[in-house]
Amino acid sequence: MKVSEHITSLLDNLPTKPGCYLMKDAAGKVIYVGKAINLRNRVRSYFHSSNSHHPRTNQLVRKIADIEWIVVDSELEALILEMNLIKKYRPHYNVRLKDDKRYPYIKVHWADPFPKVTVTRQMVNDGSRYFGPYTSVWAVHQTLDVLRRIFPYLTCDREITGQDERACLYHDIKLCSAPCIGAVSKEKYRQMIDDLCQFLSGRTEEIVSRMRVEMERAAEELRFEKAAALRDQIRAIENVVERQKVVSPDYVDSDVLAMARSNGEAVVQVFFIRGGKLIGRDYFVLEGAEDTPDSDVMAQFLKQFYDQAATVPDQVLLPQEVEELQIIRQWLNQKSSGQKVEIFVPREGQQQELLKLAAENAAETLQVLKAQWQADRHRQEQALIELKEALELKEPINRIECFDISNTQGTAAVGSMVVFEQGVPSKKLYRRFNIRTVVGPDDFASMEEVLTRRFNRWKAALESGDAPGKKPDRAFSILPDLLIVDGGKGQLARAVTVLERFGLLGKVPVAGLAKQNEELFLPGRPLPVVLPRHSQALYLVQRVRDEAHRFAITAHRSRRDKAGVASRLDAIPGIGPARRKALLNTFGSIENIREASLKELQLVNGITPELAQAIKSYLE
Repeated sequence: MKVSEHITSLLDNLPTKPGCYLMKDAAGKVIYVGKAINLRNRVRSYFHSSNSHHPRTNQLVRKIADIEWIVVDSELEALILEMNLIKKYRPHYNVRLKDDKRYPYIKVHWADPFPKVTVTRQMVNDGSRYFGPYTSVWAVHQTLDVLRRIFPYLTCDREITGQDERACLYHDIKLCSAPCIGAVSKEKYRQMIDDLCQFLSGRTEEIVSRMRVEMERAAEELRFEKAAALRDQIRAIENVVERQKVVSPDYVDSDVLAMARSNGEAVVQVFFIRGGKLIGRDYFVLEGAEDTPDSDVMAQFLKQFYDQAATVPDQVLLPQEVEELQIIRQWLNQKSSGQKVEIFVPREGQQQELLKLAAENAAETLQVLKAQWQADRHRQEQALIELKEALELKEPINRIECFDISNTQGTAAVGSMVVFEQGVPSKKLYRRFNIRTVVGPDDFASMEEVLTRRFNRWKAALESGDAPGKKPDRAFSILPDLLIVDGGKGQLARAVTVLERFGLLGKVPVAGLAKQNEELFLPGRPLPVVLPRHSQALYLVQRVRDEAHRFAITAHRSRRDKAGVASRLDAIPGIGPARRKALLNTFGSIENIREASLKELQLVNGITPELAQAIKSYLE
């Protein structure tokens, strides 16, 4: 394989230290991230004889136009850095967890006097307890519905004094223990939340034993209502526990991992065994696994899954050995605060049976997912065909762009552009436009400005062509196969005006979507196109419209909130645009500025002790 002079020069200058390397294509995009104990030896090995490489590795090497590296002090640091870089860049040739969104967790706000229980997608070191990750938000909320009936925790924002005259409706329907009226003490409430945490951890025997003692004591003291409530709690816990498979009373806390693969997709099934019971299971989809050995896929899953896991069990059971076992074990020991974590492949007995069961579940899950993906693809294809026929278009529809305007009485007006490709949203191509030229609430003029700016960007990309070092923005450099403006006939007229100005009328199909009856108005046609109810084409148009509306409102609220923050800071004597920008860049929000100390405020460029005091006085 011929190697460019640039790559040869880089290979000659690689250090022999541990670190991470980032391989980039001709457009400067990171396409692969790896780690090595010896960067020089590892990176150079890619460019040795291609006969020993997997086809996917050869394909990667052919696309490498540049290489960067980061030197660290140890292999463990390299492993942690590699995980962070994969999470940041999501390179095409790395095995990675599907979906780049964060997985949801159950968060118990343990640092609060009366802890609440919420759903979050980010773990923060704030004294809270976390459980997860889960792959489904729906499953998390289903779990919380069960938990709240057993452990009726707070959900309101009241300041809990125990002196309120009345509790809310949730107390009446037994979904809140009402510490607000003193129905439960702080100590009893926190005990209940700790029981909830133990329940999520799979440890229920101690909770049930203590509840039985309390129930019997309440009955002896003739507090029959309290005894009945405890009896109901015990029954609810036991109903859940009955559905948990008992593995062995003396079985250590374990995660059992197994994998199924097909056509580049891989599914890893995880069984969670806690307190001798199989308390739950979940599956995770990996992509980019083509031509990658099972052991490498599993190693990547181990690193990415436990990087997000709230807790690490005593042992992890694997279906096969992984090459990086020692360094992964060292990292997991560090994550579990020095507690020793065993990772091994069971060869016989109950552990082997559990692994086999997990593998069967993984295979079944993959089959169900493949059928679901095929059905989704079929629906998307059907929707695009139906829409093409309904609008009488000559060419197939691949790319749909939809535009919407959002404002409040003409202030903080924002236009949104969302892009769907092959019937699914391409969020990386979404763009927003802060309205610059329109005064007051004029959605038609705002739409004309947004579309003009969009096609100006297309024209600029066309004129710049393949200028060296300039990468075209795919959001603007490609014309849509269908342009939709939300707003019916009026907005359609503005879109037609803009398309005529750029010589694109007739080349770019355009439709105005009326809000009331979801009719599509087309240029030169007096009557709208009405898509059949329950048709896939209508569902697609609704999804596109709803996404444009959501994106516009989100952008508008963000702009409006920032404007509100800016105006509050501008009212402080001595705070001009530069200092306001410096404060917002440092603290991010008005709340963080308000909570900052005088000393922290003075660390911001241009903020004197006098100004810091003025800021505190004004905002407080």
